[in-house]
Amino acid sequence: MIINQLTFLLLFCLPGWSGALIRPVPGISTSDQDGQTLHRTKRGWMWNSFFLLEEWTGTGKQYVGKLHSDMDAEDGSVKYVLTGDGAGTVFEIDENSGDIHAIRRLDREEKASYTLSAKAVNKTSGQDLERASEFVIKIHDINDNEPKFAKDTFVASVSEMSNVGAFVMRVTATDADDEAYGNSAKLVYSILQGQPYFSVEPETGVIRTALPNMIRENREHYQVVIQAKDMAGQMGGLSGTATVNITLLDVNNSPPRFPHSTYHLSTPESANIGSSVGRIKASDADVGENAELWYSILDGDGQDVFNVITDGTSQEGVITVKRPLDYETKRLYSLRVQVTNTHVDRRFEHLGPFSDTAVVRITVTDVDEPPVFSRALYIFEVDEDTPGGSSIGTVTARDPDMVNHMVKYTIDRHTDLERLFNIDSNNGTISTLQGLDRETSKWHNISVLATELSTALQTRVPVFIKVRDVNDNAPEFAMYYETFVCENVKAGQLIQTISAVDTDEPLVGHKFVFSLSTINPNFTIFDNEDNTARIMTRRGSFNRREMSSYLLPVVISDNDYPIQSSTSTLTVRVCACDSRGNVQTCSTEALLLSAGLSTGALVAILLCILILLMIVVLFAALRRQKKKEPLIISKEDVRDNVVSYNDEGGGEEDTQAFDIGTLRNPEVIDTNKLRRDIMPEMLFPFRRTSPLKDNTDVRDFINGRLQENDSDPTAPPYDSLATYAYEGSGSLAESLSSLESAATEGDQDFDYLSHWGPQFKKLADMYIGQESQRET
Repeated sequence: MIINQLTFLLLFCLPGWSGALIRPVPGISTSDQDGQTLHRTKRGWMWNSFFLLEEWTGTGKQYVGKLHSDMDAEDGSVKYVLTGDGAGTVFEIDENSGDIHAIRRLDREEKASYTLSAKAVNKTSGQDLERASEFVIKIHDINDNEPKFAKDTFVASVSEMSNVGAFVMRVTATDADDEAYGNSAKLVYSILQGQPYFSVEPETGVIRTALPNMIRENREHYQVVIQAKDMAGQMGGLSGTATVNITLLDVNNSPPRFPHSTYHLSTPESANIGSSVGRIKASDADVGENAELWYSILDGDGQDVFNVITDGTSQEGVITVKRPLDYETKRLYSLRVQVTNTHVDRRFEHLGPFSDTAVVRITVTDVDEPPVFSRALYIFEVDEDTPGGSSIGTVTARDPDMVNHMVKYTIDRHTDLERLFNIDSNNGTISTLQGLDRETSKWHNISVLATELSTALQTRVPVFIKVRDVNDNAPEFAMYYETFVCENVKAGQLIQTISAVDTDEPLVGHKFVFSLSTINPNFTIFDNEDNTARIMTRRGSFNRREMSSYLLPVVISDNDYPIQSSTSTLTVRVCACDSRGNVQTCSTEALLLSAGLSTGALVAILLCILILLMIVVLFAALRRQKKKEPLIISKEDVRDNVVSYNDEGGGEEDTQAFDIGTLRNPEVIDTNKLRRDIMPEMLFPFRRTSPLKDNTDVRDFINGRLQENDSDPTAPPYDSLATYAYEGSGSLAESLSSLESAATEGDQDFDYLSHWGPQFKKLADMYIGQESQRET
């Protein structure tokens, strides 16, 4: 309370504030610069600006000041009213005395000043004694806020080997206190942790390196603690800290080095080209692209046999096979391998050299290898038509190992399906098994296998056999010629030019000779000596009525050894031509027309032939319609009855479903067998007598057909229905059986059976033969 009163008295003593406390004197006027008189309005009460310290720690309410009006006679009739910022919530006024108090603790950082209004009011009438007047309550700052960084932890980096004072980063803090009042917000930066490697500028917060040539390989990460303190760093000030994690960035200052001067590797002699022999690796303390390496072979006796490639992922040198290896030829190789950095920093060349070398010794180990042929492939030639057993050539293979094993030769029969060749299993001599035909195949490609007898290792080699041509085919016409000669042709006229082909291939090309086998009085041939020949007429005036075509045999010979020749026949047709030699017709119909038959006469002849054919057909149809008794009285033809068995075939025991004996005579049945697929109409069917006791012809015919089917391996099974469509209602001859017929055999004429084809030959022989015997 005493501090508050002293502060209040101090404010009245300040020169800047004294003018606000001057009470105006009535009746006194002042003049401005223009000489005009200015009159001051009389104020009835006194006001001023008030100041408070934030974060007051006293007990009770904090006194601000007192308001008093001249209209207040201190008789209790005047009431003071306070409005504005914080009125009633932050500040309150005693309506009788005008004393103003702060009712809660104030924070300048929350609000630095409050503007309020005060007025005096008559308690009885409620009228304002004076108009409202504003005044300001300002909050004085105290150092109650410590500096704060934007983040608790910062991340920074700087290149290794940097000079002293190299910039790392800048960190800044803020203070919520008033910068214009004292040193409450004046900050000073210092480093609490991270010395002697780094330093910080006190005023700016810039962090810099403090030691020269810091090496990342020795230490990569640093933790620096920066402090910001207010009150210009004096004692009693508040402070805040932040952590800065600094990483040294790598530069290429470490050259690569092999950990060993000599490396020993081994590989089998069977290693394929491009396969890996082993890996070597140099060490480099750098990271990233500064640690990228490149391996190369400088020299050595294995420089042409091996190669080295760089594995970009593991940064290793991979030794690979460049050429085939042979343990029996060379067993040890030596290489000098160099490693270098791919990215070299010129600033650090004095730390080099940035390369290193090492010796790599490679040992080749022995492997049991398959036989090796003397050639990668073989090509042999043989004449066609060479007799079987003739030798073509020899393939040879050896065991490349130190211990030679016996080798056996065979032909892969998948490449010789026709079995045209054979090979001696001991010496590899290939021979023919039969004659070869070049016109069928000019080349034969087979594979020969060489197998070690002790290890069964195999090697395959292709063998190409060319069949040389031998003149074993005669020439022949190159095409089919349709040759004609006009009736009005003249002697010596060209009617056809012919050429020949030969499937053989002579060394100097084909040369054909054309000639006639005999002297022909009608035509002659002229050899053009260019593998073509001309057919010319020897005479003129040919007549189609006398001879419609001529056959001209032409002999064609080649010039190879042995000479082959053939005779080809040329058909020359005689045709009617116009005056210019153009063919008009060569058909036989034209000859009939030229004989005097008109078109109408030919049509009449054709109509007559058609009418005669119709009469013959009608007569045959009438004879077929002769009334005959049905073969079977029952309306249901048992021959069309197909029984479906629900079990496997029962063989000959299933014959009750189809009674073949019914075909003999349905009117005479010795034993009535009931069908199993229908319900019988009567229990005891009546028996009928047949006019014919036995018909041996039909029985013999049916028995013969049954025997043929029984002996036929392609016949249907016993429980299937065989349909014989040689006669019956579905045949052109209808039914030929005498069953159910009341007529005698003597009343029928069976001559027409001989005209119905081979299907009815047996019936014709039986019935026509019986009729002739009866006539005799």
